[in-house]
Amino acid sequence: MESQDAPDGPEVHRAFICASFNQDTTSLSVGTKTGYRLFSVTAADKLDCIHEGVECPDVYIVERLFSSSLVVVVSLSMPRRMNVYHFKKGTEICNYSYSNNILSVRLNRQRLVVCLEESIYIHNIKDMKLLKTLLNTPINPSGLCALSVNHSNSYLAYPGSATIGEITVYDANNLSTMTLIQAHDSPLAALTFNASGNKLASASEKGTVIRVFSVPEGQRLFEFRRGMKRYVSISSLSFSADAQFLCASSNTETVHIFKLEQHSPSQEEESPTWSAYVGKMFTAASTYLPSQVSDMMHQDRAFATVRLNMFGLKNICALATIQKLPRLLVASSDGNLYIYNVDPQDGGECVLVQKHRLFDTSEEQVEDKEEEKPEDDLPQPASQSYAATVALPSTPPSSTTLMGYSEDGGAQKGELIPEHEFAEGPVCLDDENEFPPVSNQSN
Repeated sequence: MESQDAPDGPEVHRAFICASFNQDTTSLSVGTKTGYRLFSVTAADKLDCIHEGVECPDVYIVERLFSSSLVVVVSLSMPRRMNVYHFKKGTEICNYSYSNNILSVRLNRQRLVVCLEESIYIHNIKDMKLLKTLLNTPINPSGLCALSVNHSNSYLAYPGSATIGEITVYDANNLSTMTLIQAHDSPLAALTFNASGNKLASASEKGTVIRVFSVPEGQRLFEFRRGMKRYVSISSLSFSADAQFLCASSNTETVHIFKLEQHSPSQEEESPTWSAYVGKMFTAASTYLPSQVSDMMHQDRAFATVRLNMFGLKNICALATIQKLPRLLVASSDGNLYIYNVDPQDGGECVLVQKHRLFDTSEEQVEDKEEEKPEDDLPQPASQSYAATVALPSTPPSSTTLMGYSEDGGAQKGELIPEHEFAEGPVCLDDENEFPPVSNQSN
């Protein structure tokens, strides 16, 4: 799957729709016009496609649960329907239909969360029972939310406002709101938890500042400045497994890696250098300056960077340890996965060590033939954003729905809560034992 001769121009690959890494960054899921693909990313020199699903075309959401056989898929042809598959057995575990288009899905070993524009559904992943419906949440057109992969806390973060950067942190295990964090002045653009769920990183639509908060306290721990010259759209944030580093990608050609380290006063006293002396002067002076200037003095810059050979393309990034070395992974809508070495001691410019093509040459030839068909026969173009694509008019699936039930007061405002249809017979994820099979039952 190595790619050395892929075109370098900033073009979206015709078959690409979406991509996501699993919870421990051992697998990459890619949604395509023909279905979805699952890749193993445990080696730098090769990219193995471990499964290709063709159950439904035009997949714009695909999420895999760790390294198990459970995969969640949503298609542009039925954007209100979520399908849960056991991909190794080729069976459907269940499906749910919702009252509006699905914008994002998040899951860990305890919970599965479905985010619509103005509501959030929380399921128990062990039996897919609907546990809680959060109705009338602030308008969230991109479906922005984050779920802690640590199922012992299962913290859920989502925008608490559509106009400012307020974060609601919700306990998806105990089904209660934990805290509200006033993170940014502008609306939120990105959210992510670290592996243990005790840190939460956020960025606003301006994209100039990235902040890290403690969870559930909501105390600001770190503040990083991505840049000052221009506003950017940050597309992904991701912690390293040990939460020592945080990477951020955007619609620019630069990926930033920040180091989460506290500058203790004792270290400064042990090394009375000129820079330490100047730093103390700035710290003292900042107490007399306007808050915006003072904040800039306390903001750390990037520890390491990557210069991509593209601009304006959507991509997602992740930090992983592959073959005992720290790596940065960038999956781009140009149809490639880029793997970089990261120097954990000195940082600096990261070195590209491998470029893998997510689609082979024969598929591109098939795509060329499809382009010759009439436009009416073609699916929606893949170059649109996820939210813009699922917002297109579509015929909702013809499935039975029930009047909504909410633990906050039963049926409310005619909201619809889906009736699920389970696959024939129980399905067991025999390659992972973290939860029992889904059984035949109904609400």
